Amino acid sequence: MLLDTASLYFRAFYGVPDTVRAPDGTPVNAVRGLLDFISRLVEEYQPTHLACCWDNDWRPQWRVDLIPTYKAHRVEEEVPGGSDVEEVPDPLQAQIPIILEVLAAFGIAVVGADDYEADDVIGTLATDAGMPVEIVTGDRDLFQLVDDAAGIRVLYTARGVGRHERVTNAVIQEKYDVGATQYADFATLRGDSSDGLPGVAGVGEKTAATLLGRYGSIDGIRAAAADPGSDLAPGPRRKILDAEAYLDVAPQVVAVARGIDLGTPDLTLPPTPLDPVSLTDLSGRWGLDTPIARLVTTITDVTSSTR
Repeated sequence: MLLDTASLYFRAFYGVPDTVRAPDGTPVNAVRGLLDFISRLVEEYQPTHLACCWDNDWRPQWRVDLIPTYKAHRVEEEVPGGSDVEEVPDPLQAQIPIILEVLAAFGIAVVGADDYEADDVIGTLATDAGMPVEIVTGDRDLFQLVDDAAGIRVLYTARGVGRHERVTNAVIQEKYDVGATQYADFATLRGDSSDGLPGVAGVGEKTAATLLGRYGSIDGIRAAAADPGSDLAPGPRRKILDAEAYLDVAPQVVAVARGIDLGTPDLTLPPTPLDPVSLTDLSGRWGLDTPIARLVTTITDVTSSTR
């Protein structure tokens, strides 16, 4: 089970009341919500391995170099030569170190890579994993990783963790009329305002799906647009040709990396907390007795039944 951690703690922050606070008054709603999410998911799916995938760089410079608008609307402060600061509410920002401390005390793997996003970490860990993979995210970009043959599916949390959708290739085909292997090209053509990706002007979801159904991929569509003898209609032909500069670079931005060097992290779900003393301290200090106790019990029950 691979968690898009930021996606989950953002959802927890906005979904759990900010009246959930530590004894000293510090908001801990995101921490509590994330722990409850993990408990629910572990209980339901009983994974043998679990990784909290991390955004070491939420807006990698190499993606910005290709498309300067990439996530630009979410930048709070530009950092020349470094990673730009993402616009994150202060009460949430203060909880991120607590989240990391609690995960470390449990012994739950947190995996990130410099110059890459959590999506890329997920893509790398999911590829050739040698076992079924559940990817937990509210980000449709990760639909491109779905692979029925390899047992990779997405647990899509857009409607909430408790109401998540199990996304397989059939679901993607039904929703978007493209296959999972075509989803990255589909997203490139359509664009995504939430990521600052403009897409091809005048090409929406329906046209993108139609073009991919006919020509298979962006490469196939571009080849048809460049061929005067092809059966591509004048309207979409002109739109594709006008978007040449965008289509030269956008597929690299949209594609999730699948071969980055992550070392050899141990993703085994530990049957008991790695550091119970620290976990007890954190539980009392931040008022997290209930969610921490629940997760300890859940992990203990699940690991005893799967080993």
